[in-house]
Amino acid sequence: MSRDLRQYARQTNVRLAVGALLLLFLVGDGLIYYFYGAGAAVMGFLCLLGGLLPVALTILAVALLDWLAKLRDREG
Repeated sequence: MSRDLRQYARQTNVRLAVGALLLLFLVGDGLIYYFYGAGAAVMGFLCLLGGLLPVALTILAVALLDWLAKLRDREG
């Protein structure tokens, strides 16, 4: 029985990222809702999304460059 440690590491990183985002949005925005109400929670949610936009664009750009590099390696 062999194990693919790269796949395991990738899976672990994805799970950690999803957990962190859930914690940030559910607990963070939940606390905003609890202390300040629904209007502030909506604004907090929008601010969290706006703050994650540059991160998402950076990850997308790196994934696109990785895909292009792999495509070029297969052709060359």
